[in-house]
Amino acid sequence: MYSLRSNIFPFSLLRPRQGNPSVDGERKRGRRRMAITMAAFASIFCIIGARLVFYGSSTPHAADVLVRPVGAARPDIIDRNGTILATDLRMASLYAEPRRIVDANEAVEKLGSVLPELDYEQTYHKLRSGSGFIWLRRQLTPRQQQDVLALGIPGIGFRPEIKRFYPGGVQASHILGLTNIDNVGLSGMEKWIDDQWLVDLRGAGLGGSGAFQPVQLSIDARVQHVVHDELSRAMERYKATAAGGVILNVKTGEVMAMVSLPDYDPNNPFNAQEKDRLNRMSAGTAEMGSTIKTFTTAMALEIGGASISTMFDASAPIIVGRQRVRDAHGKGRPLSLEEVFLFSSNIGSAKEAMMVGVERHRAFLERMGLLSRMTTELPEVARPVQPKVWKQATSITAAFGHGFATTPLQTAVGIAAILNQGKLVPATFIRRSEQARAIAQTVVSEETSRSMRYLYRLNGIKGSGRRANIMGFRVGGKTGTAEKVVAGRYAKNHNFNVFAAAFPMNDPQFVVLVVVDDPRPERPRMGITAASNAAPVAGAIIERTAAMLGVRPDFTDDTQLTVNSLR
Repeated sequence: MYSLRSNIFPFSLLRPRQGNPSVDGERKRGRRRMAITMAAFASIFCIIGARLVFYGSSTPHAADVLVRPVGAARPDIIDRNGTILATDLRMASLYAEPRRIVDANEAVEKLGSVLPELDYEQTYHKLRSGSGFIWLRRQLTPRQQQDVLALGIPGIGFRPEIKRFYPGGVQASHILGLTNIDNVGLSGMEKWIDDQWLVDLRGAGLGGSGAFQPVQLSIDARVQHVVHDELSRAMERYKATAAGGVILNVKTGEVMAMVSLPDYDPNNPFNAQEKDRLNRMSAGTAEMGSTIKTFTTAMALEIGGASISTMFDASAPIIVGRQRVRDAHGKGRPLSLEEVFLFSSNIGSAKEAMMVGVERHRAFLERMGLLSRMTTELPEVARPVQPKVWKQATSITAAFGHGFATTPLQTAVGIAAILNQGKLVPATFIRRSEQARAIAQTVVSEETSRSMRYLYRLNGIKGSGRRANIMGFRVGGKTGTAEKVVAGRYAKNHNFNVFAAAFPMNDPQFVVLVVVDDPRPERPRMGITAASNAAPVAGAIIERTAAMLGVRPDFTDDTQLTVNSLR
């Protein structure tokens, strides 16, 4: 504080004195200027005080209306090329202060003319409650906000709010997942982001709007669109119950695209929790049928001592308990390992498993990642289903894809490993490059991998994969047609069809796995096997996406195929 006798505010200025008239006039003008200045400051302080009293007497919610948006900010999610897949939008939410509502009945009628979905009776009781603050409607569109403002209702206002928006709609819903109304991740990569670091940052009071770097995924939005489009067409064409597909980078383990249908729109997820909206590619298990012969054949080569020319007697069915293992199109003669794969012989595959033995068979499938829950970023990952005790019968049926269930995604990862010089790279939905080499595990030898690449390409040229053989891209593949279990029994006319493809087979870069669940014949007298539906869908996907994935066509004739030609 200053003394009245201080040099800054001398007391002498307030005391009249005798003297020179000009000096006295100057002093009077100085006193007037000081009085005006003090009055101005007093007015400012009075205004500030009045505003503080007003806010102090208001409810906390009403005071926050002009200050802080509802909902926590989140980082953008982008694809590998920078395309925005998920972002925050600033919205307006409608609130009321019932204590300030003059006529609740009139207010409800006016609001109903703009927001007809408001429940009249419920809203009326809210406005008559006498409380300080209530929500009326969250996340209005700009047009709705403008229309409500034009009503001019006292006691009605808006609060800024954050809403998650997905520009692609349904395109990548099972990958991106969902947030709740408070912008907290509930599923998919949204939940993974929260679990990794976002929740901790919020708990520390960090991470306001615009504070985060985007999270870049491995997927390519263009490729994702093509896969979604082709699978949607397939469901309609084959009148299927469901369909799914994944494209996996063999070298890095990156998921370039993944779709499961039926899906949902994360911008309006009213049906997201329905049973048929399950992510079948990672959160659903199924018997994968003859695609599992990929692993059985590789096992016979790797640890069974077999070669491409090793013979297996497939001339007669195998008795397993009360069941007979038959071939759908049996040759009634011994088959070489090459023929067992090309003709998809159940009997031959069972003999391959018997060559190895039950324990080593189970251990090999475990090594390939088919019998344990896979590790990836998506929270929605199912645990494979297998018998508690493996017996000879278990091993025989598992050899051709029956008796245990795994997820399509981890099946694709295992197939990629066998074709990728035996290097298994875990699947990821985040961009990955050089670090893939450091985490890769060797599961089969390069020699076994080369033999399997040969068999895949041979099947793409001469076998069940012919309808996926796109010229210039050297596609190889394996079909799988598994009868579905209905009421505890295998149903002959209800299939779960799978086609696993890879390209180009001289040095595979990508694996494409397609599933078509319970299809109907496309035309009368046409079959419902994987060769008739899943394979052509995979071919259409490869034809449309190969250029996007950076694979150049090569029209050199490779039909004179040998194992050594794929060195």
